[in-house]
Amino acid sequence: MSHPYNHALSSVKKWGGSVEDYLPIHNWFDESKMMMADFRHRALRHHAEGIFMCERIFGITITLSNGNVLPTRYVAELHVKEDLGRIPSMQDWFSNIKPQPWMGRTEKIEKELGVQ
Repeated sequence: MSHPYNHALSSVKKWGGSVEDYLPIHNWFDESKMMMADFRHRALRHHAEGIFMCERIFGITITLSNGNVLPTRYVAELHVKEDLGRIPSMQDWFSNIKPQPWMGRTEKIEKELGVQ
């Protein structure tokens, strides 16, 4: 899926309620598009850790406009599965980053602080 609204429509179809019940969660998952406007934005939140982070931010459950209470994790898992077909780990994403020399460079800072 390409837009949080479409994810929200899918959630309404699955659990009821209204689009507005789900948009905050789906918008949160896709906020990283403002930094990287292609599939790579998903590396920041579209994984198991991102699902648990979503739960910490939005609470264990959400109350839908129809009065039903739904685990937040269900909505988060659906979002990731709709985009990727499965729930990867953060390691699945980050192990595919090609390390560059600048990514691990700390020597200069250690010398400035007098740390050996």
